[in-house]
Amino acid sequence: MTATERGHYFPAAGDSWERQRPEDAGFDPDALQAAVNFALANETTKGHYDRVDLSLPQNDVVGPLKDKGPMHGLILRNGRIVTDWGNTAQIDMTYSVAKSYLSTMAGLALDDGLIRDVDDLVREYVPTEHFQGDHNGQITWRMLLQQTSEWVGKLFDKNDTADRRKGVDREIQTPGTLYEYNDVRVNLLGFALLHVWRRPLPEVLKERVMDPIGGSDTWQWHGYSTSYVDIDGKRMQSVSGGSHFGGGIWINSLDHARFGHLFLAGGNWNGRQLISEKWIAEATTPSACEPTYGYMWWLNPRRALYPSCPENCFAAHGAGGNYIWISPDHGLVVVVRWLEGEHRDAFFGKVLAALR
Repeated sequence: MTATERGHYFPAAGDSWERQRPEDAGFDPDALQAAVNFALANETTKGHYDRVDLSLPQNDVVGPLKDKGPMHGLILRNGRIVTDWGNTAQIDMTYSVAKSYLSTMAGLALDDGLIRDVDDLVREYVPTEHFQGDHNGQITWRMLLQQTSEWVGKLFDKNDTADRRKGVDREIQTPGTLYEYNDVRVNLLGFALLHVWRRPLPEVLKERVMDPIGGSDTWQWHGYSTSYVDIDGKRMQSVSGGSHFGGGIWINSLDHARFGHLFLAGGNWNGRQLISEKWIAEATTPSACEPTYGYMWWLNPRRALYPSCPENCFAAHGAGGNYIWISPDHGLVVVVRWLEGEHRDAFFGKVLAALR
């Protein structure tokens, strides 16, 4: 069964996006508006420097920054806009939501055969010093995608200790045995994928995903002033999978919604399979070390992350309250920007409760 046969609508490029009244989409209009009002009442007031402790070693910013704008977002049901708020065309930093875009670049490389298997050693594809030695030489693509690599070293003038969230002085574990959210190691995945694709990842994202789904031409994907590398004699910037040190993906909510709808539809956009269903299934499978995390998508096994939501929902998360939340059971994609993180489950729960 194709995504279209499942009842999904796919907006054309541009602004001609179909809308559906909440009541026609199965919502109680007043309850849905109450959910939106709840989000608006819980907008984060924090800027970048409130989220990053610059007193810590190596936390200096080496990529561009952009001030946050007012909260905005939208809700889709089966692809149609049911409601929106704020300026959904506003370009904002999106922090670690970029990780879900980055993992998609790995998925496309698997689909194309550029990477044979996620359990292959990365050093077989990237013969640089970063994946040599008894420890780093054990790292596989799966480990990078699930943030279990335990990689040790320096990349773009940032040591792995610049984002060790489980303790700078702790004993390093065998690769693949410990989950740790670490932006330096995420950027290592971007660096490795650049060597596999041998072209800038923003070009791949534009050609293979954003243009086919009708995305705008306003999004940008930044790296650092220190992250330029030479590939086949050409100087290319390795982009970041977040904005801990600046950079990352700057994008509007409408483009996020298209990206989320592509994943809701199993990688198929109006009859064209852009990303394999196999990859999406793998990317949203719980990892052994951290069941709420897949291939840079957040998951909800046993409702551990979102108690108010179905177990099979999944989401892209970014600091500052940036979310693409997807519920396959309900045909929902919810994009919200600048929602205080402590209120995310309550907000998504209120959206679900508004369904009749």
